[in-house]
Amino acid sequence: MLLSVSRRTDIPSCYSEWFYNRIKAGFVYVRNPMNYRQVSEVRLTPDLIDCIIFWTKNPIPMMDRLDELKEYAYYFQFTLTGYGRDVERNLPDKRTVLIPAFQNLSDKIGRERVIWRYDPIFFSDRYTREYHLNAFRCIAEALRGYTEKCVISFVDIYPKNRKNMERLSCYVPDEREIRKFAKELNEIAERNGIAVASCAEKMDLEDCGIVHNRCIDREMIERITGRRLNVNRDKNQRAECGCAASVDIGTYNTCGNGCAYCYANHSANSVGSNLLKYDPASPILCGRVETEDRVKAR
Repeated sequence: MLLSVSRRTDIPSCYSEWFYNRIKAGFVYVRNPMNYRQVSEVRLTPDLIDCIIFWTKNPIPMMDRLDELKEYAYYFQFTLTGYGRDVERNLPDKRTVLIPAFQNLSDKIGRERVIWRYDPIFFSDRYTREYHLNAFRCIAEALRGYTEKCVISFVDIYPKNRKNMERLSCYVPDEREIRKFAKELNEIAERNGIAVASCAEKMDLEDCGIVHNRCIDREMIERITGRRLNVNRDKNQRAECGCAASVDIGTYNTCGNGCAYCYANHSANSVGSNLLKYDPASPILCGRVETEDRVKAR
C-alpha cells in the first residue's frame, strides 16, 4: 500500500505528533469525505506500507523524529514558492527558515527523496512573470545539490478558492506566454542541476523541456524500495494525473497554513472549528469515532 500524508492537509507541519502516535499505534481511522458515517481503519505497519509520500510546506515539526520511520520507505513533496504572506499567510520565512529546512532534510534523507514543488503558479499585478522567474532562480540556486526534481503546476480555480484568487487579481496568460515562461523556468532549473516536471497539466510542455510528472510515482518508489510494485493508476484523481493509487489519511478543512489558493479548505471558520477538535491521541484526525459511525478495515 502507498500512504499519502496528505493531499488534504499539511500533516508534517500541523499534525506531526498525531502522525507519529498513529505510527506507534499501527493504525489510523480515516473518515470518508463523501460519506460522513463511513470510516476506514487503515493499518500502518511496515509490512503493509510500501512507501509513505509526505506533502508539506514545512517539515520542521517532524524532522527531529525521522528515526521513528526507519522501518519505512518514504519521500517528501516539499512546496517552496516565492509568494508572500498575502498568499501563504502562516508559513515561516522562506529565506531564513524554509530553505535551510529543505537543505537539512535533504542532508538527512538524500536529495532524491526531497522533491521541490514550485506550485501552484498564478499571475497577478504583484506576482508577474518577472517576479516568478526571479523567485524561482533564487530558490533553485539555494537548492542546487539538494534536490533532483522540481514539480510545477498552474493554479486551478475551484469554488473554494475563487474569492481569494479574485481578491488577488489573478489572471491567466495565453498559451504562448505560458510556454515562454515554462521554457525560461526549465533553463534556470537546468543550470542548477534540477529537472522540471508538470503536475496534472492539460498542456503538453515537453517542447519546453518539461515532462508530465507522477507525484506518487511507481517507478521512483521502486527505485527507493528496490521492489517491484503491483499498483494501478489512481482513478480518483483528475484525468491528467498520472499518480499511482494510494490511501490518503488526511482530513479536509484542517490545514493551518492559510494559503489563498488552497482547494482543501472551505473557509477559515471551518478550519478553526476543526482545529478545536484536534487531539494528538485520537485515532482520527481532528475528530473522534462516533457511535453511529460504520468502521471497516481498508
